Amino acid sequence: MAAPAPRPPGLCCCRKGPPPGPEAPPAPPPPPPEPPPDVASASSSQLFRLRHLQLGLELRPAARALAGCLVLELCALRARPRALVLDTHPALRVLSAGYRRAPAGEGPCAFAFPAGPGPPPAEPLLPCGSACALTPLLPDPSTVSSSPLSAPSTASTPLSAPATPVLTPDPGAQAQLAALPSSPLACPSPDFPPAPDLPPPPCPTFPDPSAASCPLVFRVDPFTDYGSSLTISLPAALQPHQPFQIIVRYTTTDGPAIWWLDPELTCGKAKPFVFTQGHSVCNRSFFPCFDTPAVKCTYSATVKAPAGIQVLMSATQSTYLEQEGVYQFYMEYPVPAYLVALVAGDLISADIGPRSRVWAEPCLLPTAISKLSGMVERWLSAAESLYGPYIWGRYDIVFLPPSFPIVAMENPCLTFIISSILESDDFLIIDVIHEIAHSWFGNAVTNATWEEMWLSEGLATYAQRRITTETYGAAFTCLETAFRLDALHRQMKLLGEDNPVSKLQVKLEPGVNPSNLMNLFTYEKGYCFVYYLSQLCGDPKHFDSFLRAYIEKYKFTSVVAQDLLDSFLNFFPELKEQSVDNKAGLEFERWLNATGPPLAEPDLSQGSSLIRPVETLFKLWTTEPLDAVAAASSVDITKWRPFQTVLFLDRLLDGSPLPPEVIKKLSECYSSQLDTMNAEIRIRWLQIVVRNDYYPDFYKVRHFLEYQMSRMYTIPLYEDICTGTLKSFALEVFYQTQNQLHPNLRKTIQQILTQGLNPLPTTDTTAVATDTPTMVLEDKPSEAANSAISLRDVNVSA
Repeated sequence: MAAPAPRPPGLCCCRKGPPPGPEAPPAPPPPPPEPPPDVASASSSQLFRLRHLQLGLELRPAARALAGCLVLELCALRARPRALVLDTHPALRVLSAGYRRAPAGEGPCAFAFPAGPGPPPAEPLLPCGSACALTPLLPDPSTVSSSPLSAPSTASTPLSAPATPVLTPDPGAQAQLAALPSSPLACPSPDFPPAPDLPPPPCPTFPDPSAASCPLVFRVDPFTDYGSSLTISLPAALQPHQPFQIIVRYTTTDGPAIWWLDPELTCGKAKPFVFTQGHSVCNRSFFPCFDTPAVKCTYSATVKAPAGIQVLMSATQSTYLEQEGVYQFYMEYPVPAYLVALVAGDLISADIGPRSRVWAEPCLLPTAISKLSGMVERWLSAAESLYGPYIWGRYDIVFLPPSFPIVAMENPCLTFIISSILESDDFLIIDVIHEIAHSWFGNAVTNATWEEMWLSEGLATYAQRRITTETYGAAFTCLETAFRLDALHRQMKLLGEDNPVSKLQVKLEPGVNPSNLMNLFTYEKGYCFVYYLSQLCGDPKHFDSFLRAYIEKYKFTSVVAQDLLDSFLNFFPELKEQSVDNKAGLEFERWLNATGPPLAEPDLSQGSSLIRPVETLFKLWTTEPLDAVAAASSVDITKWRPFQTVLFLDRLLDGSPLPPEVIKKLSECYSSQLDTMNAEIRIRWLQIVVRNDYYPDFYKVRHFLEYQMSRMYTIPLYEDICTGTLKSFALEVFYQTQNQLHPNLRKTIQQILTQGLNPLPTTDTTAVATDTPTMVLEDKPSEAANSAISLRDVNVSA
């Protein structure tokens, strides 16, 4: 927190001297304090090496809560740090923090789960030697009232019972802990109320009980609108490079990362469901962590769930211990915090290839099998031929209920995809291939900061299009690219060419949610830059060879743009000699830091066989005077690829409102045909209906909103409806359907209806394939919520 502004001279109430003269003009108000930085990601993570994280988790659907125990294995990199700072969130309630020396060669711990109801007991001051004396961690006086120091009390079950004789506690540390006032352990928030009294979280049980745990003083402070900092005092005797463990027990409820669904909100309506979504900085509400892509580590987890609930995680190894009723997971490769993911519910699976299976609710599984059987292996093999071996072992897919807030997420070994996309063949192909591409670009090699998200998304989009070219031909790839670039230019028109969000290297101001930077520039401008680099090589296959070398050099690490560009120039010394990085108008630095559209776009002429019919039909419908007979008879759109139809409808949407005669004839010609097509196509036609006030088809809008519960389809329609004079229609439909909506989606629609949010006039589901801004996940109103820069309803897929 910034220090308060100094008092202006002469205004001090205690100043001595002669009586004041004539009244001075009022002093200007002090400038607002600077927003605090993301404390953990900006500072503390650089002081430690995170070796491994272990999670003990108990799922409690009835309370919509998760009880967790986090064991972090670390070592300090420099002189002994005074404290460890982790990212957390108001939805997460920290109950205790402890320290333990990590014996050499000790394996992972196990977890003991509580039995029976009861309030969570306070943690004890465990016996420990004087070596565990705590460095005082004094509260900031300005924050005592809202984020006090907290300490465990002395009456409870220990974190781990020592098997060796009890050591004498350090009197100074014990007195310090005992003197601390009793107070809430997490920042209060009306949006995330404290969990009700629940059984305590799991307790760790270590292989070597001789290294006893001792409690640590900790404090939780708010610092941004999307998180809090957990500051844990460290023992005075801690030495650099000495492995140690931090144990944090906590509970967490509905938050940005954790989405609980009652059975009524699932496809099968049979059992409760929960899933997590960590990108970009949401997983701090799942477990305390270094919530930055710069930090990677392996992880393991033990999860207890109610009987009949299948649990899955983004891990390379998994087992189910039926006798204990727990699932065990292990990720053997280092990943950043945002890629730790969990899903649990009424899920069953079927193999669809030699190293992949699909998971879904029973009612969805047959469709998922029919759509993907044999296809994933085909796409994986194509990717391996381009970029080297697939290193993650399995590639499984889980289809989530329509409440999943984004289209897809590339969680390693287990891609999450919204089930709504199953009916949209072209979109399903692209979304899955995009997530496969992330196995190399994003998961293996990760952008070190969210300011350079294009390093994952731009490269993954390029790789996705190389894979589709190999499997479906250049024409299909060019069609999909044209469709996405249209959306990019639509967004550019909305934002203006000078908007800083259009840079590839966006400056992330302290305290600004990185998810607010998710936009099409990250994907499509990033793709155009990568495509430009490939063209400098003369042959895309030469660039494939470079990318293989790049992956091999940097896999399991996090990089910045300069790493990629230096590697590129070193791999192609002839291009370095030609100074291609400083070519006039196409300088690499300008690509990264200039606002506006891409400096160059790909040649899409190979897609003319698919794109030209779309352009011809659009011209027939928009040329005056309208010849409706000629337009209607020129092509049968039921024979088109879905991407052709959505490209045509997008262009009609861009031109709306259309002349009344045109919209009437379009409806007569296409409306009944579009009714039989997938939701990606229907949503576009219904947006055209709404923006043109074509009342004869409004019953179709009502019907669509009564049966579609995905935010990527409902939000655009509600925003369009509320832009015009039909808010009463929107209110009527909402009140009839609100009980079928996820609570987060319900709150978002309520904001649209009651606050009159200015919608993005071009909002559609074309945008990209994965990560919706965090503020959408939290559904908390903010200044950014009404600004175009947040792009909160652009349907972005990770």
